[in-house]
Amino acid sequence: MPVTALGYTRICSSRLDDWADYGPRFLGLQLVERTGTLLRFRMDDRQQRIIVTSAGSQDSAFGWDVADAGALDALARRLETAAIPLRALSSSECAERRVAAGIAFRDPAGNGLEACHGAEVTSQPFRPGRPVSGFRTAVMGMGHAVLHVERIEDLQWFYQDVLGFRLSDYALKPFKAFFFHVNPRHHSLALIETGKRGIHHVMMELMNLDDVGQAYDIAQAQNTVSTTLGRHTNDFMTSFYARSPDAFMIEYGWGGRTIDPATWTPSEMKYGPSLWGHDRTWLPPEQLAGARAYRARAARDGLRQPVQVSEGNYHLGTSGCAWWEALRES
Repeated sequence: MPVTALGYTRICSSRLDDWADYGPRFLGLQLVERTGTLLRFRMDDRQQRIIVTSAGSQDSAFGWDVADAGALDALARRLETAAIPLRALSSSECAERRVAAGIAFRDPAGNGLEACHGAEVTSQPFRPGRPVSGFRTAVMGMGHAVLHVERIEDLQWFYQDVLGFRLSDYALKPFKAFFFHVNPRHHSLALIETGKRGIHHVMMELMNLDDVGQAYDIAQAQNTVSTTLGRHTNDFMTSFYARSPDAFMIEYGWGGRTIDPATWTPSEMKYGPSLWGHDRTWLPPEQLAGARAYRARAARDGLRQPVQVSEGNYHLGTSGCAWWEALRES
């Protein structure tokens, strides 16, 4: 695939003071640089994963990793063939993003995108802004991005045919949403048909469920929860959504599913987005009732999914239930 992971997020914002507090104290990011116009945050061994800037007239953008200079050139040719305008990032822009080289372009809806290679890493240990066990990144990238779209068909061809994303699964009800992967993370991008444009949310995955629960307590105390704690039907993530200092949400989660891109077959999600939870009380009454009805059907039908754990991140217990032990072994 031309694109290998979500490498970084560049946020254009006038709320630098808010982000300087929100990033470390709530998200647990490490603030490694602050100037009058820029904040730079780490979440792993990369020099930076999130940039917040108030300088210039550029829009926010998602930075997608490619393997090397040859892959970047090949992607540029694909974009040119599809008549997508692009430009090379300047040396100062590459320095800001801490990459060797990159290009900037937009998707057909006008969302800012960049593709880069040669991201800088550091041997200095990651020092979170509050005690967290760390973020699940590496080859799967910094997390996933979700976009508001007016019509999915207007963008699906671009992300699949030009950028090489592959379909993971899709929902047609209670709203239309398509999920795409570029590596073993279940999805690195999703498009939600809301009739709007722009960033819907950015997901960060933690290494420990308690990190998520403790952040949930913080968000509740600060009244920033926008979607309650819940578990998704497709990537099995246990997460909640919080309002960011700007007009999009942060999904903060644990236990995301990994897939084998070589053998994966997409399918329709027929139980809605969540097994339980993820209540969005800000929805209009009819939509809220519809979302709750989908979760009630999942509960009524006994829909269950195994917890997705990482090596060394669990202890295997005994349930004491012969029926469950037989089910686990089958």
